Amino acid sequence: MNDYGVPHGIDVLRVFCGPDGRHGNALGVVRDGRDHPDEASRQRLTRQLGFSETVFVDDPERGRVDIHTPGLRLPFAGHPLVGAAWLLDLEVLELSVGEVFARQDGEFTWITARPEWVPPRTLQQYASAAEVEALPGPPPGEGWLYVWAWEDEAAGRVRARAFPRRGEESGIVEDEATGAAALLLSAQLGRALNITQGRGSQILTAPAPGGTVEVGGRVLMAARGGHGRGTRTAPPAFAVEP
Repeated sequence: MNDYGVPHGIDVLRVFCGPDGRHGNALGVVRDGRDHPDEASRQRLTRQLGFSETVFVDDPERGRVDIHTPGLRLPFAGHPLVGAAWLLDLEVLELSVGEVFARQDGEFTWITARPEWVPPRTLQQYASAAEVEALPGPPPGEGWLYVWAWEDEAAGRVRARAFPRRGEESGIVEDEATGAAALLLSAQLGRALNITQGRGSQILTAPAPGGTVEVGGRVLMAARGGHGRGTRTAPPAFAVEP
């Protein structure tokens, strides 16, 4: 839904925008999950919206949220939680796997999560950032693939792309910005990272106490399907491309 003609009660955010406010991964947020009370209705709406993930807010005060892709429900995902934390302006989000702590730091919204909450991902290192950028599409194979290379190892700068490889029925060939995979990579390398993914999205990570990892980025409002209680109402700071 590139024109963001979303129904009432649904916001569209861009999560992990670049420094210029462009790019980022589109996220649908259903502000009142009661409008779609069961998994079947949530899947129908998620497929209709066509974003890589859609969040259903089941309790805006407690931060209880439910995450869906076009095809399955996720126990955890990075960019939906960063987006929801920004929109709901909460310090804690509740998931079935546990509590996700959130904070605001200037233009960045951060969440803290455990690597073991992330669904399986294959992290594949390439020799150069140019090789990552030159990929015409998903490399052969099955299963979720995150390809990456150092742009500047000393500075922790990474170039990455993500391919869900869920089959044509998902409609998502490449994921523009993937917080969960960035979290796994940061945990694997044991260091903070500044990741450029997709067309130019930016994801920041940092190891945190107790084996957790922080993931952060910029969030902007792209479209609003009517206003609701408990959400940010400020207009976007600058234009966001569709």
